[in-house]
Amino acid sequence: MSGVALLLPGQGAQHPGMATALYRTEPVFTAVLDEFFAELGAEGDRLRADWLGPRPVVPLDDASRAQPLLFAIGYAMGRTVLARGLEVTALLGHSVGELAAAALAGVFDLPAAAGIMRARTAALAGVPPGGLLAVAAAPERLTRWLGGPDPVLGAVNAPGQTVLAGTGPALDAVEKSLLDNGIGCRRIGARQPFHSPAVADAAAEFEAGFATVRLRPPRIPVWSASTGEPVRPDQAVSPGFWARQLAGPVWFHRALDGLLGTRPGALVETGPGRSLSMLARRHPVVRRRRIPVLPLLPAATATAATAARWHEAKHRLTDFLSNGEKGKATS
Repeated sequence: MSGVALLLPGQGAQHPGMATALYRTEPVFTAVLDEFFAELGAEGDRLRADWLGPRPVVPLDDASRAQPLLFAIGYAMGRTVLARGLEVTALLGHSVGELAAAALAGVFDLPAAAGIMRARTAALAGVPPGGLLAVAAAPERLTRWLGGPDPVLGAVNAPGQTVLAGTGPALDAVEKSLLDNGIGCRRIGARQPFHSPAVADAAAEFEAGFATVRLRPPRIPVWSASTGEPVRPDQAVSPGFWARQLAGPVWFHRALDGLLGTRPGALVETGPGRSLSMLARRHPVVRRRRIPVLPLLPAATATAATAARWHEAKHRLTDFLSNGEKGKATS
């Protein structure tokens, strides 16, 4: 048994009502979020209101809402897992989830994280409209659609699951062409072209947001989806390393491959939905070794069950780590 690895989702995992049932019911989760919102000042109040309210003033898919909320919820859930005394031996985040992983590993503290997320949101404000397109195909099958500067390869999440990133008109055209050619695709909840050259200037601006942040080597190994490898100490203390992932592709499958080589006892998704859990369950190493994969929150279509699902998952995970009974944590 080698403890658990936490998977922290990024843009696209957000949905109305995500994790709201845990707020004011789970003490650690609530305290962490309240501290984060307080660090953001008036914007934190607006962010919390849009998260908890039935009709957000700013759509949750916008970077100004999805990015800080995904960071905060993933980080708060990770802190809750750690507070339960569970042994976390690795962290892997997707896009903004990588920043949550870094914070959980102690690369920067929560007040610094609030400043970092404020800088990230501000940098993205000037990015041209665009989005992300999930495609049910391997990158090599998409060569004819990736010959120009827009769209580009935004992420490789699995051998047959690719994400394209681009500005509005270009992505619209490629989406239509893919469907016309019988290749399944769907839009991801994003209003900006993350992980593409269109956000390169924003990434440079975002780097300046680290100017006053004290960065430290991670206390828990962090597998970077921007490199597919563990974050080295010199990378962890480099503002450019964290800022550049905003414009570069996400190699989630490569990073998951590496993480699984460390033989984790279980994979636990600490964030909204089950997107990373689904990717992990299909990995051949997970299937062959029967590694338990456990999402701690329900899918977007089952948000009313959030509190019940959290308590069920928490107890099953605790039982698994206490007794080593793998069959208890596989659903």
